[in-house]
Amino acid sequence: MKTKAVILDEKAINRATTRISHEIIEKNKGIENVVLVGIKTRGVPFAKRIAEKIKTIEGKTVKVEELDISLYRDDLSEVADKPLIKSSQISTDISNKIIVLIDDVLYTGRTVRAALDAIVDNGRPKKIQLAVLIDRGHRELPIRPDFVGKNVPTSKNEIINVNFKETDGSDEVTIKE
Repeated sequence: MKTKAVILDEKAINRATTRISHEIIEKNKGIENVVLVGIKTRGVPFAKRIAEKIKTIEGKTVKVEELDISLYRDDLSEVADKPLIKSSQISTDISNKIIVLIDDVLYTGRTVRAALDAIVDNGRPKKIQLAVLIDRGHRELPIRPDFVGKNVPTSKNEIINVNFKETDGSDEVTIKE
């Protein structure tokens, strides 16, 4: 596949992260009882970046948890005979907390649906919100993000690649076809 365009460079990712961080603070009237939950793999570094921005803005630390949704996927049998399960590290009691579920790209909504199932298995939050860096459309489920870095209309044969320094060595979002 060839790169069609660079959607976000390092500076644009940083601006989107800053904006989403401000929006999370504003919508929740601060960060009391807010827990950020990053969906593995690239939702985790994005969640950690948002937490750092919130700490800079508010002067307070927000808890970040990691969520592996592998066992909750509805296409588990199609992915592999023996799927690789990463550990979920939700060590915080999420009951009555405001959970901000964080991922890099929102597409069909199935990953978010699986994440919702995994979160509810860990407790009963007061509220669950969704933050994504890229919303590319093509939803198959009635799921809508609360916080979006950039809406990118795509065709189904295009692929969005999100690269973070923490996982890929550089910060860049590209569209490939």
